[in-house]
Amino acid sequence: MGMTITQKILAAHAGLDSVAAGQLIEADLDRVLGNDVTTPPAISIFGKLGTDRVYDNDKICLIQDHFTPNKDIKSAQLCKTMRCFAREQDISHYYELGREETGIEHVILPDNGIVFPGDTVVGADSHTCTYGAVGAFSTGIGSTDLACAMARGKTWFKVPEAIKVVLSGSKGPYITGKDIILHIIGMIGVDGALYKSLEFTGDGVHELSMCDRLTICNMAIECGGKNGIFPVDEVTVEYIAKTNPERFNAGDYKVFVADDDAEYSRVVEIDIGEVPLTVALPHLPSNTKRADEVKDRIDQVVIGSCTNGRIDDIRMAASILKGRKVHPDVRCIIIPGSQKVYRTALDEGLFQIFDDAGCVISTPTCGPCLGAHMGVLADGERCVSTTNRNFVGRMGHIDSEVILAGVPVAAASAVMGRVATPDEL
Repeated sequence: MGMTITQKILAAHAGLDSVAAGQLIEADLDRVLGNDVTTPPAISIFGKLGTDRVYDNDKICLIQDHFTPNKDIKSAQLCKTMRCFAREQDISHYYELGREETGIEHVILPDNGIVFPGDTVVGADSHTCTYGAVGAFSTGIGSTDLACAMARGKTWFKVPEAIKVVLSGSKGPYITGKDIILHIIGMIGVDGALYKSLEFTGDGVHELSMCDRLTICNMAIECGGKNGIFPVDEVTVEYIAKTNPERFNAGDYKVFVADDDAEYSRVVEIDIGEVPLTVALPHLPSNTKRADEVKDRIDQVVIGSCTNGRIDDIRMAASILKGRKVHPDVRCIIIPGSQKVYRTALDEGLFQIFDDAGCVISTPTCGPCLGAHMGVLADGERCVSTTNRNFVGRMGHIDSEVILAGVPVAAASAVMGRVATPDEL
């Protein structure tokens, strides 16, 4: 019986010739990730495991991004706990604010060349599935599993079934990976891929930039997916060669290809040329509509996050906002996904465009996405956001609302004061 890409990666890391859906395995880990919310409780558990050292200080990544810059005393204590642990364990990939290589975890790991094709990655954050964009198996875990993974360098998995998503056609104007993944989630529902691997394939894959792919895999969890994964092609190769030339030139990675007779629980076919600019209305990512069918008034726009805070996203936002003004009734917050993105945007004059338009420019942070800080909503307020979740109370008060959208719709909405598309400007 043939295997999917995910199944082949898991088999290789479990030391097995083959695996099948539903099989329980223990697999070696190439990267273990934690942030300032999930790592402190893991550190407490780690201290009870009977070991003094992590399994490999070069394979663990600890990143401060959720409540940073520290919004209160409690968040400062959480960050201090992680900072002290990182120093004690001599963690190579520990990231503080402001340094060139720092930022939001799911932006900096791929952009810093820390994740490569064929890797197994676990992270105590549900959007760790982002790294399937480079052909890695990556998925989220809890803090207890994070503690054990840091200690042992292994964890258990139930091998997932797979859904084959066949993409064809070419993107229309302003269509991004966000529209495509929202379209998919709207089709199959928030549990349509529950504990399954979303394996993207087809000629349409080659139409997608790395930014598109990272966004799509980031939101695989929003339809219940265990992971999302793309095949490695010329786009992937160009990206990894740039992000980590040393590892690329050393050939320190492995490309896995799905077998022709791999089993899929379902096949979903999508012509991306027919995907419209799409939004997800409150309070589920599956509550999707064509953006041009929605005219809801808004109070805030957030452009950024681990889903849409890459330099391509920031450039696109600037191209739409250039020479325009944010609506007087709207607050527009721009959040570059990393310090590199921040500096590039600064050097390219994009911040001047945002400032002239009347935007707030934030340091890289997850803050508003989870209703923590830097953009929390009051009761009755509505936000168009390029983040990944719009659950009840996600960005603030339980009576606030979040509409998920791609960057073009978010930027146009900031100008119009309501949900809008760039064609309306």
